[in-house]
Amino acid sequence: MTRKRFVAGAKCPKCHAQDSIVLFKENGIETVECVECDYREQQTEAKVSQKAKSEVIGLFKPE
Repeated sequence: MTRKRFVAGAKCPKCHAQDSIVLFKENGIETVECVECDYREQQTEAKVSQKAKSEVIGLFKPE
């Protein structure tokens, strides 16, 4: 069973629902999806690290 965690305060970029985004890892790929609509985005560790520049304070890595 995959453990999904809600991202507090996150807004869905598609339906704009607040607190509806969950984060989880699926086959080693970080995935975010909205529980209110069909929005889903996946990115590999390389893409996550690439996005983590000066505007990011920390990077959440679930176990």
